[in-house]
Amino acid sequence: MAMDDSLADPMVGVVVSKLEPHRGGPLRGYIAMLATREEYRGRGIATKLARIAIDAMIEREADEIVLETETTNTAAIKLYERLGFLRSKRLHRYYLNGNSAYRLVLYLKEGVGSMRTSNVDPYGPPPMSGPLYPVDANAGPSANVNVNANANARAEGLAAPEPALLHENGKGVW
Repeated sequence: MAMDDSLADPMVGVVVSKLEPHRGGPLRGYIAMLATREEYRGRGIATKLARIAIDAMIEREADEIVLETETTNTAAIKLYERLGFLRSKRLHRYYLNGNSAYRLVLYLKEGVGSMRTSNVDPYGPPPMSGPLYPVDANAGPSANVNVNANANARAEGLAAPEPALLHENGKGVW
């Protein structure tokens, strides 16, 4: 945050960002928001806040940083391009108000732009990389919710866990 302590409401700028793996590929930073009070624009506050966020993600080994900005926001586009961001794609009607956006990317490491990400549906279940739940063959029928329902899953080492208890009395009864 950027602050001016002489004001009753001292916050004059803010940046919000995160860092996480992107679909099993690069470690991706994301700048979700960058805002400066209108009367404080043109003083380098947004550039400084963006640089702080970028530097923090670089320290944490980010491979790339992405963000979206409205195609009509020329001041933001110029700011990000001065920082090294490249226009990656145009996102038609991206915002709720119907405006389109550019996705901008800052590649921090050589070859990151050509890294493959997995073909995972971001809204679907996580990819399987082995048994979801270990099956103890000696545990007997109580180890599975429905022992006879899916013989294939058991044969492959997959089985559903015991159901969670629904109430603290330990009987699963409300």
